[in-house]
Amino acid sequence: MSEWDPDQQPQWGDEPVKRGEAPKAGRRSPAMPPESSRDWKLIEKLVMSMQSEQRKSRRWGIFFKLLTFTYLFALFFMIQFPISSGLEGATGKHTAVVEVRGTIAADELASADNIVGSLRRAFEDDNSVAVIMRINSSGGSPVQSGYVYDEMLRLRDKHPDKKLYAVISDVGASGAYYIAAAADEIYADKASLVGSIGVVAGGFGFTGAMEKLGIDRRLYTAGENKAFLDPFSPEEEQEVQFWEDVLETTHRQFIESVREGRGDRLADDEQLFSGLVWSGEQALELGLIDGLGSTSHVARQIVGQEELVDYSHRRSAFENIVDQFGVSVGSGIADYLMESRLQLR
Repeated sequence: MSEWDPDQQPQWGDEPVKRGEAPKAGRRSPAMPPESSRDWKLIEKLVMSMQSEQRKSRRWGIFFKLLTFTYLFALFFMIQFPISSGLEGATGKHTAVVEVRGTIAADELASADNIVGSLRRAFEDDNSVAVIMRINSSGGSPVQSGYVYDEMLRLRDKHPDKKLYAVISDVGASGAYYIAAAADEIYADKASLVGSIGVVAGGFGFTGAMEKLGIDRRLYTAGENKAFLDPFSPEEEQEVQFWEDVLETTHRQFIESVREGRGDRLADDEQLFSGLVWSGEQALELGLIDGLGSTSHVARQIVGQEELVDYSHRRSAFENIVDQFGVSVGSGIADYLMESRLQLR
């Protein structure tokens, strides 16, 4: 009786081969049916795909861990070792600097609280011989500008021995010029943009688009003027007139503050309060500013104390990092789309 060869593994379709007997020609069939071969190839591809995804997942996991570590390390470093502005650290006599940069609004860096707090610290420091307000802003809230204006006058009266100067760099317009008018003197570059003594409020009207799209406005109020200037309702003449009266009143307050601050230095020009903006050279002729010069020039030539110390409010290290990562981008778009905003711009 023949025996099975233990070294000969049977293949799909093979007949058993006896020891010492050669396989018969034509008796060997394919190792695997075509359907089974395709299945194995699919399984192989699936396994390879899973392995590839696992490798990618591990790589991304390592990347995000490193990113988180870098973020935390940078935050710790900035808190422990804050970056100096280059104007801080003086212990002797110096000229104090307070910056007004960007939009003047309650929730911005150039808010009245931030500016007023910086001004108070600058005036109360015994080593500051004068204060320069360095301005680069196109304006903002008339309320915030009015708060700063009033505090500037109060501090000037409380510290008569310290002069308060405003220096406009790129732009000092509208609400920013409102603030500057409270200074003892105003300086700017010959190409600076100065003025824009006016008030503006704007919004959008969507009634035409709603009609084309077949959208009905359903608004329920208690109080006949509660839906005042609703952007989704047609304009009412009496509402527009009332709003224009509000703007005129605010404009008059702006003009009175500028006249109080500048006095007879202002030229007799009917366009002075029309909302136009002028170059620094033109502003000098109109009496909107007192001279041409930078912050360093004023400190060196006018104050007589060249060393500058910055008292401006700064964002925290955490706020700077968040801003760099773009978290705060576009936070105010909805306000501009949905409501009118009164601004000195």
